[in-house]
Amino acid sequence: MKHIRNFCVIAHIDHGKSTLSDRLLETTKSVSDRDLKEQTLDSMDLERERGITIKSHAIQMKYQHTDGVEYTFNLIDTPGHVDFSYEVSRSIAACEGALLLVDATQGIQAQTISNLYLAIEHDLEIIPVLNKVDMDTAIIEEVSDQVIDLIGCPKEDIILASGKTGLGVENILAAIVDRIPAPSGDPEAPLQALVFDSIFNPFRGVIAYVRVMNGRLKKGEEIRFVNTGNVYAADEIGVMQLENIPTKTLEAGNVGYVITGIKVSKEIKVGDTITHEERRCDKAIQGFEDVKPMVFAGIFPLDNDDFEDLRDSLEKLQLNDASLIFEPETSAALGFGFRCGFLGMLHLEIIQERLSREFNQDVITTVPNVSYIAYTKKGDKLNVRNPADLPDPTVMDYVEEPYINAQIITKPEYIGAIMNLCMEKRGILIKQIYLTTTRVELQFDLPLAEIVFDFYDRLKSISRGYASFDYQMDDYRKSDLVKLDIKLNGENVDALSALVHREKAEAFGRKICKRLKELLPRQQFAIAIQAAIGAKIIARETISALRKDVTAKCYGGDISRKRKLLEKQKAGKKKMRQFGKVEVPQRAFLDVLKLD
Repeated sequence: MKHIRNFCVIAHIDHGKSTLSDRLLETTKSVSDRDLKEQTLDSMDLERERGITIKSHAIQMKYQHTDGVEYTFNLIDTPGHVDFSYEVSRSIAACEGALLLVDATQGIQAQTISNLYLAIEHDLEIIPVLNKVDMDTAIIEEVSDQVIDLIGCPKEDIILASGKTGLGVENILAAIVDRIPAPSGDPEAPLQALVFDSIFNPFRGVIAYVRVMNGRLKKGEEIRFVNTGNVYAADEIGVMQLENIPTKTLEAGNVGYVITGIKVSKEIKVGDTITHEERRCDKAIQGFEDVKPMVFAGIFPLDNDDFEDLRDSLEKLQLNDASLIFEPETSAALGFGFRCGFLGMLHLEIIQERLSREFNQDVITTVPNVSYIAYTKKGDKLNVRNPADLPDPTVMDYVEEPYINAQIITKPEYIGAIMNLCMEKRGILIKQIYLTTTRVELQFDLPLAEIVFDFYDRLKSISRGYASFDYQMDDYRKSDLVKLDIKLNGENVDALSALVHREKAEAFGRKICKRLKELLPRQQFAIAIQAAIGAKIIARETISALRKDVTAKCYGGDISRKRKLLEKQKAGKKKMRQFGKVEVPQRAFLDVLKLD
């Protein structure tokens, strides 16, 4: 066990994590030259296209140290985007050390700090690495000072590296052996293994990735999942290299996979503890946090016959992505579907994309919203995840909405524009700290509902990409929220309902009405599009009817003849409007949601 090292790489998005991981694999010859490609550990096409890591990946490497001993490294790669911080927390729980990667051209960014705090909470040994030092724009001295201020390490502990050229990779590998402690654990104790990830394989069923804390696991043994209470046989166990390599045993301190032939995705929970059925461990492994979804949206199949297929697809996705939460719901406009919880808007976008690519599911997503708490006059407390759940204004006392503590790190010249953006989003400035003369940290309290739509994109554009953003949930605060209904000819379209702040309701209502006027096809009768708060109409647009020119046959003659024909047509249109139904095309739903 003393020759094993388990570590992860933590960094802000786009600081070169995947490229450095490629160099580590290349230097340790864990992957043949033929199999090595850019972003080797990123297995999804989506990750390659966007250049981001979405799933954490684990891989085992062998390293020959200068003292002649061969060491086993288990690298657990982690995503960098704030929406995937749950993946990072799971990877960190399975490690003893972390490489803190900082881009030498950009310096410390918001998510670097956030992921670092996660690692410190788990008592991990931190190895600071400056990446991209070969670039002309690298400011090595300045960024080194930032790292020293952040973690208080001596300057000589910082390793200078380049994922592109391979500079400093040998020093990183040596530092992993020298600085990261070997895993502790007793191979003779009862089996205690942490499930830190799982994937679904259509041929083998669920594959659970585990870190063995104590004891040893042998092929064919009966194992129990502590939290779910299910018992299975370990059909195959092994270690993860680029391909899974089966082995006979997995001992304490090691990282590997277990295949039990489970076909139902709900039966394995990420964060569960595996133990032997005969000789059980005393308690489950602690310190694993439950995922807290931030953004909720309804996902509906284009065709209601695909409802069961969509359920299967979401269950399989949930296996690969434990932070996805869903429950069935129905909508008058869209039929049967699911109310899903996501960690943020990028997460929602990725899930939508994966449903389309991996499972051929074409879906409609309703207006994303966050979770509110409503209090009735009787003192009852209700969780509101959907505008339809909001109690009637006659019985409701007040509503509380979630606030976040946002941390923005930027250059001083963008402070004014960023403050304007945050104030527009109902933000409250908490503090402003100059980290260096060219970097300033702003902390705001912001309503979560205001940042789920377009906040991140607008922040990036006004700061020309120089602002980094990270947030933590803070608390719920009383707010003046109203339910905005969209009506077509007096009928509510529940899929377009939204909970908005009273100040912004009118502007939001006008925007949606205008958009619908552009998108809805004209009918034989006039269509009134209205935005309403309760019984009060706050915005309206009208789509005029398609009309036949009934007076075309009249040439000259008395006006009363023309009027008679027009009145007859008017009566027909009125009758048609009473019976006519306005169908909202699927395309319109998708386009209305892209308001900004």
